[in-house]
Amino acid sequence: MCDKHGRSVVSVAAFLVALLVFVPWHAPAQEAPTEVMEAIEAAPTPSSPQEVIVGAYVNDIQQLDFKSNNYVIDLYVWFRWRAPDVDPSKTMEFMNRYASDDNLREDLLDAPEEMPDGSRYAIIRYQGLFSTKFPLEAYPFDKQHLRVTMEDTLAGADQQVYVPDGDQPVMIDPVITLPGFKVGKPTMRITTNTYPTNFGDLSKPQAEPYSRIVISIPVTRPVVAMSLKTFVPILLIVACATLVYFVRPLYVEGRIGLGITALLTLVALQLTATSGLPDVDYLMMLDKIFLLAYLFIIVALARVVATSWGGADAESEAEFKRADRRWAVAALGVYLLANIAVVWTTLA
Repeated sequence: MCDKHGRSVVSVAAFLVALLVFVPWHAPAQEAPTEVMEAIEAAPTPSSPQEVIVGAYVNDIQQLDFKSNNYVIDLYVWFRWRAPDVDPSKTMEFMNRYASDDNLREDLLDAPEEMPDGSRYAIIRYQGLFSTKFPLEAYPFDKQHLRVTMEDTLAGADQQVYVPDGDQPVMIDPVITLPGFKVGKPTMRITTNTYPTNFGDLSKPQAEPYSRIVISIPVTRPVVAMSLKTFVPILLIVACATLVYFVRPLYVEGRIGLGITALLTLVALQLTATSGLPDVDYLMMLDKIFLLAYLFIIVALARVVATSWGGADAESEAEFKRADRRWAVAALGVYLLANIAVVWTTLA
């Protein structure tokens, strides 16, 4: 009886072992259909745009004309790329050039050179006029940026993008000088520019973006020198106009003549100070300072006219003298505070 029971236990154990060994616990992996694999292999892989490494060296700034919104820059621009069938130095275009007939573009290499890393190298020198619209709201304490803008004439951003050459892609001659200005450290910025047109190209149903290089050179005017040149003559004229309050009220013609002379001198000074600037549709800081000086002189002349109708006796004259002193202090105080407010709000 026991032997029979033992054989049953062995049979059950053998069955369980066979079940563990021969029965799969995971479903067998199914191979993808041949059609799906062929479609995946035939699918086009997205191509990335070609990278063109760009650097520049500013050799000189030879002219800065605010009247015509242009300046002359002499610079070198170099390119490194890998595609053998293109030359970005040939297709690059300066977008903000001015009077292109006077510009000089020179290829320093007859053909691109091979670099040790396998890339191709080309360099050009460009000397000519560039243009930008100068913001003059803060004149004479304005800060300007002389820009050089470049794009490829053929390849859009989906085919070619510019990349700055290292951490300092643009440098400037350390001994460069620009009379009347302080030249700052130049910068290079890579942006994407999209035109609102396809330029009539029917193969491109919509406008495409282009990679753009923007080199910016900051220039500022020396604060102390410009303050002395600009504000000291105006203050001298205002000081002369202030003397109107200290001339005896009896001498009406002399007081009016002093005020009129100061007014005409101020007009001539403004015409001279702004002769080198373009006509703009807003008030510059210098315009506001001149307007305050005009207002000061007009108030002084109005005071002269008002006192000319007073009595000619000694008591009336003494009263007018005391009142004129108060007018002089009040007018000067308001004038100076108004100038400080104009400079503060413009430069803040």
